[in-house]
Amino acid sequence: MGALVVMLIIIGLLLIIGIAIYNSLVVLRNRCDNAWAQVDVQLRRRYDLIPNLVETVKGYAKHEREVFEKVTEARAKAINAQTVKEQSEAENMLTGALKSLFAVVENYPELKANQNFLMLQEELAGTESKIAFARQFYNDTVMKYNMKQEVFPSNIIARMFGFKKRDYFEIEEPEARGPVKVSF
Repeated sequence: MGALVVMLIIIGLLLIIGIAIYNSLVVLRNRCDNAWAQVDVQLRRRYDLIPNLVETVKGYAKHEREVFEKVTEARAKAINAQTVKEQSEAENMLTGALKSLFAVVENYPELKANQNFLMLQEELAGTESKIAFARQFYNDTVMKYNMKQEVFPSNIIARMFGFKKRDYFEIEEPEARGPVKVSF
């Protein structure tokens, strides 16, 4: 009878530990989703600013059509990205296109003094900072979630219930590792 009680206590403890591990995996998965939503909010804000910025620059630099097309194409790819990996690649492309746009601006001193352009430039710089923070928070959350799936005994529960690792939101191009330069 005493051995049965001990066995039931051990089974009960294992069940409680299993439930706690499962719940912690669910919490981390939901935090990853929330963190990605925060990244997405900032990226959408960036996408909304870009057409205004392009239109402002277009008024001054009419013959720079190729740069405008690259920015527009990169923005469209970023908006339509479906996975974190696709989003990372699209953001790298968009960052490069924005750098080209700001390089064009260097040739137009009157544009650099335009109030509308300066305001958009400042908003974009602020948004870039928010994106960097949101990306860092997302990657930290993904790291905790992925790590939880690798350590014992939570790796057993993660496999049993089909928890999948998440991708990091990475910047692959070495020159894209810095912020978009928006100051003149």
